[in-house]
Amino acid sequence: MNFANDRGESLAAALELPDGETTAYALFAHCFSCSKDLHTATRVSRALAAGGIAVLRFDFTGLGASEGDFANTSFSTNLEDLVAAARHLETTHEPPTLLIGHSLGGAAVLAAAHQLPAVRAVATIGAPATADHLTHLLRDAQAELIATGEARVEMGGRAFRLRRQFLEDIRRHNTTDHIGRLGRALLILHAPGDTVVPIEEAARIYMAARHPKSFVCLDGADHLLGRASDAEYAGALIAAWASRYVGGTATQPAAGGQADTIAPGEVRVRELNHAFTRSIQTASHQLLADEPASAGGADRGPNPYELLLAALGACTSMTIRMYAERKGLALEDVRVHLAHDRIHAEDCDECETREGMVDRIVKRIHLAGALSPAERARLLEIAERCPVNRTLKSEISIVTRSE
Repeated sequence: MNFANDRGESLAAALELPDGETTAYALFAHCFSCSKDLHTATRVSRALAAGGIAVLRFDFTGLGASEGDFANTSFSTNLEDLVAAARHLETTHEPPTLLIGHSLGGAAVLAAAHQLPAVRAVATIGAPATADHLTHLLRDAQAELIATGEARVEMGGRAFRLRRQFLEDIRRHNTTDHIGRLGRALLILHAPGDTVVPIEEAARIYMAARHPKSFVCLDGADHLLGRASDAEYAGALIAAWASRYVGGTATQPAAGGQADTIAPGEVRVRELNHAFTRSIQTASHQLLADEPASAGGADRGPNPYELLLAALGACTSMTIRMYAERKGLALEDVRVHLAHDRIHAEDCDECETREGMVDRIVKRIHLAGALSPAERARLLEIAERCPVNRTLKSEISIVTRSE
């Protein structure tokens, strides 16, 4: 689709729609000198659509298929384009309740959110805290820009012409005050190995923002999320996180008129696609569950048995550490490795069941530190008293009700 900005220029856009019900609408802002068709924008948008969130992505003025001269643009005109895109989405469908920005697009959505009252949540990917971060990328052209008013700049293998107004404009956007006044839920995703926008910029955003705010490390990813799995993971994670704030989520009124919140100790699981990707929400945390590609999943999170092992392993480690601290033991580190399989009952000496198959979880516990043999033996004994361990070994009643 196309829509006009405030300067009358036609901007090219694409709307990624879910196959099923649309729970919310989002607006995606791409990186500096990129376009809506960059693989990062496409993959993240499609992962969000798989989670029920429609995403509008568009080309800023002078980029991609949009009209206008890129040399005449600035960070401020980018913000105007963002607001125009949100207005178009509101006119044709619904106002966006989620903003997503990659790189400089992340700085743009942080700055533009104040002008979009319907927005409830903002997510950034590899974003600088402020637009003036770009000045270091323009250092080779700064002298020419100041002297002649225009310069040729190469970024991402492409050449662009910029005018002095661009440099002057980004220098004005040099504080994080607007982030402290954001007033929306914020998710920050950043790769520690990002060589374009260092991870210290993510720290600046996080420190400037107020809660609710979350940070996710995109370990192993590059700035452009070049691997498909990194971009798809980011999109699915944003969808899971945003489901708490936009669309049919825990923030919406239930049938009885009360807020449908998640109480401490409760867990909610909802579909993000019609395969195996699931959003898991607690009162204050979100994560993903999935199946590996070999089982027909997208491998965007641990599978259910891995989550079960994680619960047991975490509880075991916590219980050991708590006991060691209370007794003043020289425990430097504790690691728990777990594996699940099924064995024939006749091969299990400690099992009461004597026929068929039984589930078996093997725990291997590594204790580091100057511990005596007696202390090590005691810690292994204490590990069996972990509450989750006791739950799994006791009789469990699971009650299923229809809502």
